[in-house]
Amino acid sequence: MIHSKRHGEILRLLNEEGTITIASLADRLGVSLETVRRDVKPLTNDGSILKMHGAVSLPAMAGEAPFERRMRENADAKRAIARMVAATIRDGESVMLDTGTTTSFLARELLGHRRLTVVTNSSDIARTLATVNGNKVYMAGGELRSDSGAAFGVSAIDFVSRFSVSHAVISIGAVDAVAGLMDYDLEEAEFARMVLSRGQRSVVVTDQSKFGRQGLVRVCGFDGFSELATDLPPPRDIAAALAAAGGRISIAGGDGR
Repeated sequence: MIHSKRHGEILRLLNEEGTITIASLADRLGVSLETVRRDVKPLTNDGSILKMHGAVSLPAMAGEAPFERRMRENADAKRAIARMVAATIRDGESVMLDTGTTTSFLARELLGHRRLTVVTNSSDIARTLATVNGNKVYMAGGELRSDSGAAFGVSAIDFVSRFSVSHAVISIGAVDAVAGLMDYDLEEAEFARMVLSRGQRSVVVTDQSKFGRQGLVRVCGFDGFSELATDLPPPRDIAAALAAAGGRISIAGGDGR
C-alpha cells in the first residue's frame, strides 16, 4: 500500500538499491532525517519495508548479507574501476585496502599479480589474496563486523598505522563538493583516513552514484588524497574542487586528467 507520493519514491529507490540508509534517503529525497523516519513508519507497519539499524530494506532482500547485496550494485562500473587501478600496480609492490565493494573488486583484479604485500581490515580481501602467487597479506585485528567481515576500532587503526605502502586505496560512500569525502560510519571514516595517510600514492575508488551525496562523517577534504578513480566524469563542482587541490581524476575507459 502506497500512502503518499514520497512513499512511492522510497519504494522505488529500495527496488533499485535493496537497502538504503536513513541518511541517504533524506539526502536523495531532499528532506530532513526526522521527515524520513516519519515516512518509513507506516511502510514498516504495513510490512512494505523492513527497518534495520539506521537503514531500511525490502523484506525479500533482508535474508541476504548487506555486503553481498552491495557487491551486485553497479557491479560493472566497480569492476571497470578496479581493472583500471589494478593495471597501475606492479608485481612486488605494497598496497593497503580498506573494506568496500569496489576495493573487493580490486582484490579480485589483483589475482593476476605476484608477490604483493597487502594490508587490509577486510576478511574478504584477505581471503582473496592470501596464500596465492607469493603474496604477503597482513590483516588488521579486532572484532569483525557481521555485515562486511571487516575489523574496525582503535586496534585496527593502530595496526595499519605501522605500515607505509606504495598504494593506499579506499572506497567511499559519498563525495560532496564542499565537504569532500564522507561516509556513514564513524569507525569506517576514521580507518579510511588513516589508510590514505599511509600511501606514497593515495587513491579513492568510487562509482559515479556517490557523487553529490552527503554522508554523516567527513573523511577528508580533496587535499587528503592524490587520485580519484571512477567510471564517469564527476559533476563540475566536484571536478573543480579536486583540481584546485591538485588531485588527479582517472576515468575507467577514458583518459585521466
